[in-house]
Amino acid sequence: MNTINFTTRLKELKTEGKTTAELYNEISALAMSCATGYSVNPAVKNAYYLSMEFLIGRSFYNNLMELGILDETREILAEKGIDINVFEEIEDAALGNGGLGRLAACFLDSAAGLGLPLHGFGIRYRYGLFKQAFENGFQIELPDDWQRFGDPWSVRREEEKRLIEFADMQAYAVPYDMPVFGKKVNRLRLYQAEGSAAAEKISEYLYPADDTEEGKLLRLRQEYFFSAAAVGDLLDAFVKKHGKSFENFHKYNVIQLNDTHPVIAVAELIRLLTEKYRLSFPNAVKVAKQTFAYTNHTVLPEALECWSEALVRKILPAIADIMIKISVLATREQTDAGCTKEELAQTAIYKGGTFYMANLAVYIAKTVNGVAALHTDILKRDLFSVFNKIYAGKFQNKTNGVTHRRWVELCNKELSSLIDGKIGAGWRRDIASLDKLNAHIPDMAEDFIKVKREKKAKLLEYIKEREGIEIPPDFIVFSQVKRLHEYKRQLMTAFAILEIYNGLKDGTIKDFYPSVFVFGAKSAPAYRRAKAIIKFINEIADKVNSDPETRDRLKVVFVCNYNVSYAEKIVAGTDVSLQVSTAGLEASGTGNMKFMFNGAVTCGTMDGANIEIVEKAGKENNYIFGALVEEIERIKGGYNPEEYLPAHKKAVEALIDGTFSDGGTGGFKELYDSLIKGASWHAPDNYFVLYDLKGYTQTLLKINRDYSDKTAFAVKQLKNVANAAYFSSDRTIKEYARDIWEI
Repeated sequence: MNTINFTTRLKELKTEGKTTAELYNEISALAMSCATGYSVNPAVKNAYYLSMEFLIGRSFYNNLMELGILDETREILAEKGIDINVFEEIEDAALGNGGLGRLAACFLDSAAGLGLPLHGFGIRYRYGLFKQAFENGFQIELPDDWQRFGDPWSVRREEEKRLIEFADMQAYAVPYDMPVFGKKVNRLRLYQAEGSAAAEKISEYLYPADDTEEGKLLRLRQEYFFSAAAVGDLLDAFVKKHGKSFENFHKYNVIQLNDTHPVIAVAELIRLLTEKYRLSFPNAVKVAKQTFAYTNHTVLPEALECWSEALVRKILPAIADIMIKISVLATREQTDAGCTKEELAQTAIYKGGTFYMANLAVYIAKTVNGVAALHTDILKRDLFSVFNKIYAGKFQNKTNGVTHRRWVELCNKELSSLIDGKIGAGWRRDIASLDKLNAHIPDMAEDFIKVKREKKAKLLEYIKEREGIEIPPDFIVFSQVKRLHEYKRQLMTAFAILEIYNGLKDGTIKDFYPSVFVFGAKSAPAYRRAKAIIKFINEIADKVNSDPETRDRLKVVFVCNYNVSYAEKIVAGTDVSLQVSTAGLEASGTGNMKFMFNGAVTCGTMDGANIEIVEKAGKENNYIFGALVEEIERIKGGYNPEEYLPAHKKAVEALIDGTFSDGGTGGFKELYDSLIKGASWHAPDNYFVLYDLKGYTQTLLKINRDYSDKTAFAVKQLKNVANAAYFSSDRTIKEYARDIWEI
């Protein structure tokens, strides 16, 4: 970065009479013009990250920080009478739904910061994840036109557009390249679909509703569209540099499949190698096996993609043929390895007219990784146990991480400065040195309390501006912010709040330290139960916040349109991170890591990366409750939630006794029935909410009591900060680079 050139030109920039959007575009373009261009060097090995989502958040502040010019920009603008915070009006590029897309963004950030050649491929959606609004407590979805302020950080590559062919239509994949700044400048390439009106629909929306055949076909088109464009780009670049010696393709290219969405890239690579370059099918499969690696993010069956042959054949007949051929090859190979019929059914790529994309990924990939120690154990022991038996050594664990650059340096400048003052600034470049902070605990507790108070005040002021809810700055902040799903058990938190509220009302809970519970989440538009949970929490918030007997001690806020920028404020201002998924179902979590870095204790189950957080920071510095995986497995067959209902009757029956209104939708009754009666597709209370509720409420009350000794509580929080280095995506990326990508 030519910082002198940038600062000189920024000082000369005329700002009078310009809108925030105009200034944003001009300053961003100025930074782009002064920055070193990105590079993809085909002469060395590069890793490529294929993901349906890249939840990059707001680029402006992060990019200026990575370029080393954020402070100078702030000072120069201040001299011109402009507060740099005005650019918060420029909304996030919400090209992701949650942890999957945010992880992808963190990985690109860390690789650039470490100087490793990792580049991303995805879709440039016209509209990102919907903008959330609340109407009468119900979620409504509005289009998210993230480009309305301009997109100065992207460069359109018209000359590199690629024709993607379906059986019934064609679409051009036009690349837009975004630089990823760090020690090395890498590239995130997002494809925009152009051509006919039908073609443009491919990149119009992130995750179109897929409850109709038309919606399913559009989803399949999206997955093939960007995967085929990426594979075509990589093959063309390889042939241009190295010729057609495809036995060497893997020496220069490794492709990481981020979940099952881009697994269709496997079939596309084999199709191009066999049809365009005339490789034999076995040789093409061999190239694929040397090239692809696969990350699994879930054990939930509904999230392991399957496609009906009829749908695939309708628009991608050649791809359907190739996947069937791969399935035949895999079955023969596994039969020779001694698999039984039952085992072959578990590993089937094609069975009963359906393609099982996770099985295709596991069969082809040179490595398969889970994203937390417990998750990887479950993959090896249960979900992919047959594969693990046949292909010894294929499975690895790569516990997720988050970029400390965005999630501490950028979002918590005050904490970063406090750490600098104790151990120097070296941790910013070498995150492993953060553990030196342990030597300064508890001496820095009082300074930390001041920092946390300041960040909390900023968060609560932001909530007041955005949500219209005033919360005193001395409240304990409990936060549960993540995608809305039943297994994440936001409903259990709602019940626990009601139990605390009822206890405050009837006097059974005394000496309660004032607390606020902050929720942030979006429900998938068609997910009726999740939307009912949002409405239920908003009903509770209205009741609790307006009750003169309790509102000085208990508040509830469901923040609207939760996104990366909101998260930056929440993680910095929170005291207690709520990570309460049913044990065995949260693959990892990354929100838990962001909170840990910012000095929130974890209140959670032994699930996902919570287990490793507790190992690193100490169980005594966090709050663990709930059934373990082994306990849930043991009770699953005989669990009767009605046995646990009497202890929680008032809170749970608030769903159906008229205490709260669901607007006549029947959503609350359906939630109640899901707990007590179950449904055709699941047993009663299949996420064990009532089983864990008592322990959860008791744990929240214990935290409340412990917080009254602020210094002792600050020591617990600091122990989490000091031992968070393992959860930096720098560590994760180094492991991928060493163990999988060999870059």
